[in-house]
Amino acid sequence: MSTASTMKSLASALALVAPVYAGLRFPCSTLTIQRLDPVVQPGALPAAHVHHIVGGNAFNATMTGDVGERATCTTCQMAEDFSNYWTAVLYFKHPTNGSYHRVPVVPVQPLLGGSNGAQGGLTVYYTQFDLTRDNIKQQPVKTFPPGFRMTVGSPTQTSRPHVGLRYQCLQGQNRGAEMPDFPTRPCSGGIFTTHHFPACWDGKNLDSPDHQSHMYNTIRLDGFTNAPACPSSHPVRMPQVTFETVWDTTKFNSMWPSGAPNPFVWSFEGTSGFGTHADYMFGWKGDSLQRAMDKSECFYDGCGSIKKQAMQTANKCTIQKTVGEEVDGWLEKLPGMEM
Repeated sequence: MSTASTMKSLASALALVAPVYAGLRFPCSTLTIQRLDPVVQPGALPAAHVHHIVGGNAFNATMTGDVGERATCTTCQMAEDFSNYWTAVLYFKHPTNGSYHRVPVVPVQPLLGGSNGAQGGLTVYYTQFDLTRDNIKQQPVKTFPPGFRMTVGSPTQTSRPHVGLRYQCLQGQNRGAEMPDFPTRPCSGGIFTTHHFPACWDGKNLDSPDHQSHMYNTIRLDGFTNAPACPSSHPVRMPQVTFETVWDTTKFNSMWPSGAPNPFVWSFEGTSGFGTHADYMFGWKGDSLQRAMDKSECFYDGCGSIKKQAMQTANKCTIQKTVGEEVDGWLEKLPGMEM
């Protein structure tokens, strides 16, 4: 058998046993931590509560139009992704004196392809179908237009949130079961949070008054499962966007009295985990994301079309603080919250 035939046979054999992946998965370092929210409170300086923000350096209190054309750098590994991704910030509330301390963020590990060099931040996914398959011949994926934004979850949510908004109690590298609320015991490896966004768009509106109605959630199961078909009211299938964040709660575990309630709160004084939420503002350069979503059986590597950058380069991307207040150290109250 010729060398070429041998290599072809080997490749075919490996294809039968190796998993096939579809979509993008990449780390983004922290860009800034401050009270800004250009989706829910555009123009507000400061916004109501502190957010943990990653992505392009066009981020500011007011953002409209083509973000990808205005940004000059990004904290994300995908060098053409100038989008912004943000969540509320997790704080530890001291059970005795009631003071607050921001919980640091650490990169998600392990991460296929390596997140070595990432500073804090979160991991972003754009999946076409689920983590192991695509279905783009029968179900093409249209990417977001410039100016698009959306949110998922709400700080005012008081009942169990819909699937896709979950917590996991890390014990070493074991993530444990997905839960709708904060863990009820200390987690030796930190608290892992996931935010799955809806994947069905009305095809018309870049936003809506509640920042959610222009999208429709068809997800019925936790994890990276395929979202069912889009309804006629929201017929356009978009990439399934997901954030994963690891909050390093470990240094606070010794201050959590045995049997006491969960001492961690969101930056809006959210003692219930039901209020977890996240925001997304599209900012990919040109048609770079669409080119990736048009590729079959690609995962993490940019789908052969997106340039990656070293995380050491991504970490150099910064913005100035525009809200002059302390968000770190021990605080008597949460920024923006009354005593």
